[in-house]
Amino acid sequence: MPSWYNVHMPSFQVRTPGCPYDCIVERGAINRLSAAVPSKAGKLFVVTTQDVWQLHGERLRASLDGRSLETIFFPGKEENKRITQVEALAEQMVKAGADRTSIVIAFGGGIVGDLGGFLAAIFMRGVPVIQVPTTLLAQVDAAIGGKTGANLVAGKNLIGAFHQPLTVLVDPDVLATLPEREYRAGLYEVIKYGVISSPGLFERMARDAPKVMAKDPAIVEEIVAESVRIKAEVVSADEKEGGLRRILNYGHTIGHALEAETDYQQFLHGEAVAFGMRAVTHLSVLNGMLDSTVAARMIGAIDTYGRIPALDGIRAEALVARLGSDKKTIQGKVHFVLAEAVGKVVVRSGIDPGLVREATRMSLEELAA
Repeated sequence: MPSWYNVHMPSFQVRTPGCPYDCIVERGAINRLSAAVPSKAGKLFVVTTQDVWQLHGERLRASLDGRSLETIFFPGKEENKRITQVEALAEQMVKAGADRTSIVIAFGGGIVGDLGGFLAAIFMRGVPVIQVPTTLLAQVDAAIGGKTGANLVAGKNLIGAFHQPLTVLVDPDVLATLPEREYRAGLYEVIKYGVISSPGLFERMARDAPKVMAKDPAIVEEIVAESVRIKAEVVSADEKEGGLRRILNYGHTIGHALEAETDYQQFLHGEAVAFGMRAVTHLSVLNGMLDSTVAARMIGAIDTYGRIPALDGIRAEALVARLGSDKKTIQGKVHFVLAEAVGKVVVRSGIDPGLVREATRMSLEELAA
């Protein structure tokens, strides 16, 4: 086992001023759900999708030890992550008798976690949420940290709130039913954690790709646990992205532009982040911050896990034009997370737009080759 993985500590605490909570990482973690529900809680509302409920719903229901729950279904997909869906879910809760003692259980991937968390944040001015992520991307990233939101046509997650969960239950067992494309999309986020904070995790991902892709149980548990550890530590240090937490956006600024440019229909979030990581790796080199040999290793690690869907007809100029609408743009300045080495990144603004276009163009041409 690598030094950062402790099999005897399956949980990591997020320590925020208003709501410290545990992220439990272990096989069978869903079975802990009943214990995570406060004894005085009112009605339970599970926000999920039809496919997740068909695969894992009975197991979640059984974990509540006979306690009743209401299941409200979200249609899924990034293009449906809109405020109209939040309103529809809230109306269902009201009709089912929800009140301020109710609890939302977000049971699904990152989109469900974001939207379910946002619903909890604003329903009757806020009710608790428990996150039970069922995709790799949600387990290592989206479910942790209290970021919730919905998309606008102009950009991703431009409506939202910070709303920390009561608990996050990360159960690697559910990944067995995850389609390969969804699994790969989550692996790109794991690579991100290696680049921003953990050379050991990066080397593991670069070296053991066949075992990772085969979902070797020990390796899956290791990479999930290390990713959750990093996310928990960063959020504990910076709950609302005033400083350190910005490093978690590595690859996301340009990745979000790609999602918006394709109407949220062509790429999974992790795939868009993979493209964004490729682009900011080139941008780091163009800014004289990163050695080209190290950059090639970073891009090689991404490519090890497969190419993202074709980017036909997408222009670098169009992606760069969208950056001004990114929620990380402050007073007109776009902020980028750039790499200096594996395990070390910095946040920079005021980057020459010409270099951003060039880095984006290079990435598009590489993937077209």
